[in-house]
Amino acid sequence: CFREYFVHKFRAMLGKNRVIFPGEKVLLAVSGGPASCAMVRQVQEGLSREAAKRLRFVPGLVYVEEGAVRRQSPEQREQTLAQMETLLRATGFPYHLIHLEEALELPPSILQPGPERAGTSSPSGPSYKEAVDSFIQQQRQDGDSGTSLPGDSTLDTPAGPPATPRLPDTAQTQELLRGFEAARTATAREELLEMLRTHLIVQTARDRGYAKVMMGESLTRVAIKLLTNLSLGRGAFLAVDTGFTDQRHGDVMVVRPMRDYTAKEIAFYNRFFSVPTVTVPPLFTKRREKLSIHQLVERFLLGLQEEFPSTISTVYRPEPAKASSESQRCLLCLCGLDTYGGEWGGHWG
Repeated sequence: CFREYFVHKFRAMLGKNRVIFPGEKVLLAVSGGPASCAMVRQVQEGLSREAAKRLRFVPGLVYVEEGAVRRQSPEQREQTLAQMETLLRATGFPYHLIHLEEALELPPSILQPGPERAGTSSPSGPSYKEAVDSFIQQQRQDGDSGTSLPGDSTLDTPAGPPATPRLPDTAQTQELLRGFEAARTATAREELLEMLRTHLIVQTARDRGYAKVMMGESLTRVAIKLLTNLSLGRGAFLAVDTGFTDQRHGDVMVVRPMRDYTAKEIAFYNRFFSVPTVTVPPLFTKRREKLSIHQLVERFLLGLQEEFPSTISTVYRPEPAKASSESQRCLLCLCGLDTYGGEWGGHWG
């Protein structure tokens, strides 16, 4: 019963929102944690021939290696990379391993929303129906029986046996670390890491032709982000930061299909059905340094959740996200600038 419930919730989330079109390339961001790995397993099962209602998109995987800012030694970083590559390769999907240092080489265009793709500006209605009709027509023309997906022949598939992952140059790593050391507080470093990671994932999607990016943020993680953003003065952007869809990047839409699952549900699912995960250390914290706002909010909510099990679901009640259409945007997070006058106005991010 639990398995059927878990699978149904994932399919229902995608079916209700109707933002992922048949035949579309979708990039799954995998951190190695429980939520993102459970998300990959749901996609695997949804694409299998035995599935009652098969998913019809073309998946790919991306992993951002962050060992440098987590103070891992080169040997530890290589070990983590090898574990992640084994995990990603076992899925049979094309995958991309990128290092956080590559954020230093991102083009300036990453600071501007990309041009919206034709037919994807509206998540429901005619555009979705047209995509379904086109998909069915393409299958009929190819004489397909429904066992393969468009684009299979053009996917950049993994080739050869696993190789020893190569780490970036020491100079790049040192430059990245200097940037993080310039951030004076743990909160600032957490925000910087999240922004660089997001930019890398979005740029990878653009370079590889992916229209959507799936993030494995659970209900617990989204609730923590909600209170954290309120504390950081980002209350005006809760819809794009925590909603199911995030269209601030224009040509690449970010979706969060795991945001209806609590961390406890995901932990039980992974335990019962042997979903592999990879553990990485937390972001480096200096001695005697105060905890970041992110860590304080997480401890506060998880502590309450132990005594009051409805805490997480009470804090975050999902609402439809509204895309930001402001002409002036923050260069870091690409949200519209909240510059309207008033006592609580202003964008602190």
